[in-house]
Amino acid sequence: MLRSETLIVALDALRANKVKAFLTMLGVVIGSACIVLVVTVALTGKNYILSVIEGVGSNLVYAQALRSGPPQTAVLADEITVGDLEAVREGIPQIKEAGASRDLSLSVIVDGVERAVTVVGITSGFQQIRNLVVVRGRLLDDDDLAARSKVTAITEELAAHAFPHDDPIGQTLRVGELRFTVVGVFRERVATFGQSEIEAESALIPLGLLKYYTGNDYLRVLYAQARRPEDVASVTRQVTEVLRTRHRPEATYTVKNLTALLDAARLISLVLSIILVIVAAIALVISGVGIMNIMLVTVTERTREIGVRMAIGAPRGEIRWQFLIEALIISGTGAIVGILIAVSIPLLVKPWLPGSISISVSWVSILLAFGVTCLSGVLFGYLPANRAAKLQPTESLRYE
Repeated sequence: MLRSETLIVALDALRANKVKAFLTMLGVVIGSACIVLVVTVALTGKNYILSVIEGVGSNLVYAQALRSGPPQTAVLADEITVGDLEAVREGIPQIKEAGASRDLSLSVIVDGVERAVTVVGITSGFQQIRNLVVVRGRLLDDDDLAARSKVTAITEELAAHAFPHDDPIGQTLRVGELRFTVVGVFRERVATFGQSEIEAESALIPLGLLKYYTGNDYLRVLYAQARRPEDVASVTRQVTEVLRTRHRPEATYTVKNLTALLDAARLISLVLSIILVIVAAIALVISGVGIMNIMLVTVTERTREIGVRMAIGAPRGEIRWQFLIEALIISGTGAIVGILIAVSIPLLVKPWLPGSISISVSWVSILLAFGVTCLSGVLFGYLPANRAAKLQPTESLRYE
């Protein structure tokens, strides 16, 4: 029998047992859909976690002076200075940008009422490193910082409370005894929920003006942004060395980066992917066993048909090939349906997800799902097909 005729016979057999073929295919659909969905969930989760971490500042190294010892051991010479910032900026070639900040809790006067806010004195480079998003107006530029202009950029929350009915741009905000002109409204690209120097209600001002409130211009946090991810470890060591050489030996500083968090996020994503792939593999094995069971039952039910075909000259190889084709059609069709379902689900739920979550459907997962599902169908279908091919024609013709 020609292979094309074998394919026609296989299709006719499946059409004659539509319900049985559908129920067998259902397990395959679930298994293949699981593969695509688990990879999609893993990739989406990984990308979201990494975007949250990198949204704080990509390739970021930050340094602070430690003040955990007895008060008498801390001296003003231990504080990080603008000179340290310039030494880091000029002495480390792998740095793309450097900046610094110092925050202070003050109060603003809103309609004659004091309101607690966080005033953050910043240097050039800080806004770019922290990935701040301009909502209205602009951020502080280099001329504002160099001239110590009395201008400020405020958070959306502070703008909503200080100027609920007016456009905040161009308005005057009184902070203590100084008055600042609002030039911009901003928000963090990724909310740090008060774990950074920027609180919900914060105002950015030139660092030089913070000396009016504190009496000095020391820095609280020094930031350095490496050019490439592979430079982060080197930049961390060099920032530590710069601070060590510019201050007394007893001074201690903490210099950290986000590499550990990124590595932890990647590890969590990998473990999650492995677990979900195992679940998908179990679903495929179950569907494969279902194919094998149904095909074995089919072979038993069609024993007489097989005997007739062998009696009129069908070779054993063609009998085996027919049942393998049936298993392949069931698994292949189920794989295609499962993949279509898996791809459509992210598209359907996307409108209800936060805008910060980007769903990634991998073409590799689609090809993997189709290939593995078809392979499992052939593997589990081989035993029934081989059993059918080994039937004796004379015994098969007598089977009732």
